[in-house]
Amino acid sequence: AEVAFFDPTTEERLPAGTDALYLGGGFPETYAEALSANVAMRESVRVFAESGRPVVAECGGLLYLVRELDGHPMCGVLDATARMTNRLTLGYREASTPADSPLAEAGTEVRAHEFHYSTVEPGAGRRPAWYLAGRGPEGFVDGGVHASYLHTHWAAAPELPLRLVQAARSAVEVGV
Repeated sequence: AEVAFFDPTTEERLPAGTDALYLGGGFPETYAEALSANVAMRESVRVFAESGRPVVAECGGLLYLVRELDGHPMCGVLDATARMTNRLTLGYREASTPADSPLAEAGTEVRAHEFHYSTVEPGAGRRPAWYLAGRGPEGFVDGGVHASYLHTHWAAAPELPLRLVQAARSAVEVGV
């Protein structure tokens, strides 16, 4: 796999030849206005996700995929909204995947962490990304999208990036 970087605040579309999309953590609330103002990139991400190609979003990436963040339009890939709060959610989590996704096979168990001052409503989709031990369902799996607050550590779970690359290859092979 070849990694291509892009700036969703300034570039108008995903890099040419993108077969999978990883949206990592960060502080989208700091850039919410710029992210929202870049309508062309939001549309590029939405169209990419709707095509069925694999998208993995963690924490800040999750917030970028919802309909809106504190009133700022985001990509609208997920039927959810986000808002910033004063409450810190922080900690290590043990999680398992209840269903197959582009990131993990059903039953995959991981250790991960959460760090955010936001909330997403609803907190989980019809198909959650993870089942958190002692906490319940969290995140979203919809088509080729796996979006969650959890930050996974790919060196500790190398099957995750391998699965993402395999999902990208499969999408290319079937012409998605």
